[in-house]
Amino acid sequence: MAYEPKRRGDWPAAPVIYEIYPRSFRDTTGSGEGDLNGITEGLSHVVDLGVDAIWISPFFVSPHADGGYDVADHRNIDPRYGTLRDFETLVETAHKRGLKVMIDQVLNHTSDKHPWFQRAIDGNSDCADRYVWRDPKPDGTAPNNWLSQFGPPAWTWNHKRRQYYFHQFLAGQPSLDLRNEVVQDKHRTQIQCWRDRGVDGFRFDVCTSYLFDPSMKDNPPASPDVQDKVSGENFVPYTYQDHVYDMLPGDGVDYMKKLRDWAGDDAWLLGEISSGNQSIELACRMTAPDKLDACYTTDLPENKGKPRAIADILSREDKPGAAWWMSSHDQPRHLTIAGDGSDRDARLFAMQCALLPGPWLVFQGEELALPQPDLTREETTDPLDLLYWPDGPGREGARVPIPWHEGADNFGFTSGTPWLPMRWPSGKAVMRQADDGGVAAFYRKLTEARRTHGLGRGTAEVADIADDYIELSLKTPEGNFRAAINHSGEGRAHPDGCGDPVLISHKGDGLPPRSAALYTA
Repeated sequence: MAYEPKRRGDWPAAPVIYEIYPRSFRDTTGSGEGDLNGITEGLSHVVDLGVDAIWISPFFVSPHADGGYDVADHRNIDPRYGTLRDFETLVETAHKRGLKVMIDQVLNHTSDKHPWFQRAIDGNSDCADRYVWRDPKPDGTAPNNWLSQFGPPAWTWNHKRRQYYFHQFLAGQPSLDLRNEVVQDKHRTQIQCWRDRGVDGFRFDVCTSYLFDPSMKDNPPASPDVQDKVSGENFVPYTYQDHVYDMLPGDGVDYMKKLRDWAGDDAWLLGEISSGNQSIELACRMTAPDKLDACYTTDLPENKGKPRAIADILSREDKPGAAWWMSSHDQPRHLTIAGDGSDRDARLFAMQCALLPGPWLVFQGEELALPQPDLTREETTDPLDLLYWPDGPGREGARVPIPWHEGADNFGFTSGTPWLPMRWPSGKAVMRQADDGGVAAFYRKLTEARRTHGLGRGTAEVADIADDYIELSLKTPEGNFRAAINHSGEGRAHPDGCGDPVLISHKGDGLPPRSAALYTA
């Protein structure tokens, strides 16, 4: 029987969600940065793809030390993006066009410019209790060996308080104490505030980082097999630890029930798994009718979307709990990292995500077959990319503004100077990809196929597997299917017992090289 997740209001059971990084989507003011009105103007393109919802990355008040994920005011719009009225117009327009609206919620930390943190530094004990302050060891060193996920120590000294504060990311992103009742109450009211403004769901940033063991014991060293599973490049010191005390201990999974209670039963909730340890298993544990609707992990993109990575994820799921994706604001564009940059490979990776049970996350521009841009050190502003330059993850490249009109100044993104340089190859703009032969048009075929055949609501079992090939048996509410995904440079015959495919990523004899196909079974 096909897996049927709980329906949330009038959300589809396994939605296709299009992530928009607002600073890089479309600019209407000439500032060189995208804005909320630019999203509203560009919704026709998103609607044409046939997706169910948009997820908007942070647009809140922020000094932008970490791309907007260092929030100084969770309930107001950063002026660079517009006004609350602009946001309300965006939501109204999206709803009229049949799109649900999800926004980010960054609950784990604030900016160090947040009024709470500034008051804590000035000696306000109530505000200090909302963060994680600890005295130094007798020798003046940090309370324990915990590292930030970017690699440096997770403790920064503040001379005014003569204490260390904890931060799981940048020093400018002090971690909140999510067990603090005042923090919980503020989070509940801010979530309800955005629901009152028409928001249909939320993506929760780094929700596996919310809680830590109050004992604050040192993390043990990671064994080689654990290090390989910790999210991030293995030259980052963070991967050298087994994160058993600083991430999601004990009651962490049940904390997702609070998020459900705060958001309401009809909101669709997506969580980011920021721990590589038991990532898929955590995604399943955090996904339930009274918790989140899905989580996403880095397993697939960090393994370049390979067939054995797909099989590994499916084998570790006791139910579909993981969303499928390849690129995001936090990952380099997969067409370059995992593919050869061709439209052919763009269709291959899109189709393999679309075939699998569960939600599908699409990052702005992947439907245009955008490659990963090259940026110089001088052009780069992302702190993680700069920390390991030139071997950082390439987050900034994924955030280069998307092209709208080929031949126009700055590809029609802005009348000013774009905040990152735009050196896109020809043939990638929105207005060039919308025709029947473009990659964007193929995305539309995939979203239609998911609805017609119930693919997102099915189950998948591995029927055949090799390093460069996977064959899946799919059972959905609409019938039984066979999927074949060929990563090799050689063609293959169609699977035994299968005739012509219902849908194929590109045509040729049999199953062509670097292609995927769906068959009735």
